[in-house]
Amino acid sequence: MSRRNADGGAGLSTSTAAVFGEVLKHFREATLLTQEGLAREIPCDRSHVARVEAGTRVPQDTFAKKCDELLTTGGVLLRLWSRIDWYPQVEHPDWFRRRAEMDEVAVALREYQVQVVPGLLQTEDYARALFSRVARGEEVEERVRARLSRQRRFLADGGPMYVVILDESCLRNVVGSPAVMRAQCAHLLDVGRRPNIRIQIAPAGRPALVRPNAPMSLIKLPDGREWVYSESLDRGHFNDDPTVCARHGQTYDVLRADAPSAAESAALISDVLEGYEPHEQVRARRGDLDQEQLQRRQRRQLRRSKPRFPRRRPRPGQQGS
Repeated sequence: MSRRNADGGAGLSTSTAAVFGEVLKHFREATLLTQEGLAREIPCDRSHVARVEAGTRVPQDTFAKKCDELLTTGGVLLRLWSRIDWYPQVEHPDWFRRRAEMDEVAVALREYQVQVVPGLLQTEDYARALFSRVARGEEVEERVRARLSRQRRFLADGGPMYVVILDESCLRNVVGSPAVMRAQCAHLLDVGRRPNIRIQIAPAGRPALVRPNAPMSLIKLPDGREWVYSESLDRGHFNDDPTVCARHGQTYDVLRADAPSAAESAALISDVLEGYEPHEQVRARRGDLDQEQLQRRQRRQLRRSKPRFPRRRPRPGQQGS
C-alpha cells in the first residue's frame, strides 16, 4: 500500500492531532473539569486524556463521542475527529499489504478468530500490548498505527458489513493487563451496536459447535469475487478457488447459526468484563453478597426459633360442615 499524503504528511498529522487536543482541552476547562475528572466520567486513565490533549495519542471515535456528551459540545469533537486523517503515513508489512488493500475496498467481511481479538476490533492499548511482545519502541507505535488505520472504514457510518465470531479464548486470554482487557471488552460491546457489525461468541462450554480448524477471513470484493484469507507465523495465505470458498463459507455459516446470537454474546462479554473489574470493586461486591447471605441465614434462624403451635385439623366427619 502506498503512503498517503507522503509529502508533509507527518507534520499535518501532528498539527491536526494537536488541534483536536486543544479543542478538547478548551471544552473541558470550560466545564471546570480536570483531566482526572473527565477520565473518571468516560471512564479511562487520566494519562489517556492528557496524551490526547497533547496531540500524542490517537483517540477512538467513541472517545470523541463520549466527550461530546459529557462536555455538551453539540457534537463538535466527533465531527472534528471524522475530518482528521489520523494515519497519513501508515505502512503495513509486505506480506500483509495485500490483505490491507482488500480491507480498503471489501463490501463484506466474515471472520473467525481464536486466542486474540482480531485487529479490526482491537483497542489501541490492546494492540500496543500485543505488539510489545515482539517489538520495541517506535516499531511498536508504527505497527499500532498500521493496525488502527484498517479500522476506520469499518467503524465509519455506512461501513461495510463485518460479522465476526470470536472463540471465548479471545476474551479470556489476558493481553496487557486486566484494565486493558476490561477496556477491550467494553469496546466490543460498543462497536457491536453499530448497524454494520455483528459480534458472536463461540463459548468454550459448547463442544458440539463445529469450528473452523484455524482463524480465517472470508472477504467479498466489489467485483463479486470472494477470497479466503488465513495466516501462518509470518505470512498471509489467499485462496479464491470457488470450491474452497464455498466449503469454508458453509463451515462459517453453520457455526454462526449454532453459536449464541449477537445479543446473547453481548451478555457473555459483559460477564467477562465484570471479571476484569478492579479487585476493590469485586471485594466490595462480594462483601455485599456475603452480608445479604448472612441476613438471609439470620432470618431463617429467626423463623425456626419461633414457637410452633399444632395446627387443628378437622376430623373426617366435620369436613363438610
